[in-house]
Formats: sequence, structure tokens, C-alpha cells
Amino acid sequence: MLQPLRATLLLLLSAVAWFAPLQANAQTKGRDFDFYVLSLSWSPTFCASKAGAGNRDQCATSRRHGLIVHGLWPQHERGYPAFCRTGQPQRVPPGLARSYFDIMPSIGLIGHQWRKHGSCSSLSQQEYFSTTRAAFERLRIPFVLKGAAQETRLSPVELERQIIRANPSLEPQAIAVTCEAGKLDEVRICLTKDLRFRTCPEVDRSGCRQALITVPPVY
Repeated sequence: MLQPLRATLLLLLSAVAWFAPLQANAQTKGRDFDFYVLSLSWSPTFCASKAGAGNRDQCATSRRHGLIVHGLWPQHERGYPAFCRTGQPQRVPPGLARSYFDIMPSIGLIGHQWRKHGSCSSLSQQEYFSTTRAAFERLRIPFVLKGAAQETRLSPVELERQIIRANPSLEPQAIAVTCEAGKLDEVRICLTKDLRFRTCPEVDRSGCRQALITVPPVY
């Protein structure tokens, strides 16, 4: 009876020894990301959707948001890390979250972005959101998005061109405009860890392929 039990224990110990390095590697892999993606959401499109209908922080009638920060995402050249283990709290304190409401107007959004993406940045919560603001302020918003008082129709390529004209050091391969149901969804910009624009072929390929999209106005 002892022999089979000893064999089982040895097998279990071997499995633990084999799995431990893989687990350690999984915990650290997210810290070795290559660059950031600054994802900017077009708030009028989101607020007109079923998901946005109940979001009072972002979509209440008194709000007038255009481009807002969806998130700052650590990225690999192919793929990205998510939900990394960190010594930081899972929950973002309300005081810290609300100090970023001008660019990320939802506690739910801020908390989710921290848990999924910020946890993989190797930064503290304060550092991550401070870096997020710096990345957002790095970008100049063109008039077609800043002054969107009426609905606009244009091609994703033309919208990218207008963003590039406002940011001369930005290259076409460093930006992707995405769409949802024929409307502008997001603008994604690739940045180095020190927040310089950089190319990102995988992200660029994810851009909208429609001939024309609608940019809903900021109400």
C-alpha cells in the first residue's frame, strides 16, 4: 500500500516542480511588453449603444464628451498581456479615479482598465494613470473631432490623415481608426514606453476597412 502512495506523491511533486517556473514566467511576462497602445473612444458612438445607455457617469445628458481615453494598453509586437498579477490593489480608490474623470469619465471604465491593462505595466496605480494622462496630452486632436458639432461622413483613411496632419511626427503605420456599425468607434495610437509615436503593424492592420464612416456629433 505504501509503494503506490509514494509513487503518487513523487508524481505530484514532479508536476509542481515542472509547473512552478511556467507560473513564474506567466506572472512576469506582462512586464516585458514592447510598447503602449493609447485607445481613444468616440463617446457619442458609445453613448448611443446599448452598453452606453446605462452609463450615467459618461453618458448623462449633461455630459459632452468627444474623444475619451478607453485605456493605455501594454502591447507585444504580437498580442498583449492582460490581468497580470501585481502588488497593487485591484480596486482603484474613488478619489484617484475621479481625478481622471475629465479624460476617462467612468469609475467602471477606470477600474476595468487598471485590472486588465494597468496591472501589466509594472507601474503603481498613480503612475499608470499619470502616464495615461501624459499619453493623452501627447496627442493633438484635429478640428474634425474637437469641434464635432454636427454629423460628419468621411473615410477612415481621411480621418487618419487629419490626425497625422495635427501630429506631424505620427506615421500612418502608428495609427488605426476602428468602426462599429458604420460609425467611428476608436482611434488607436502606438507609443513607446517613453511616449514617442512608433509604428505597430499588427495594430495598424486592425483598422476599419469601410469606405466611409459616420462621426456622430457631440451633443
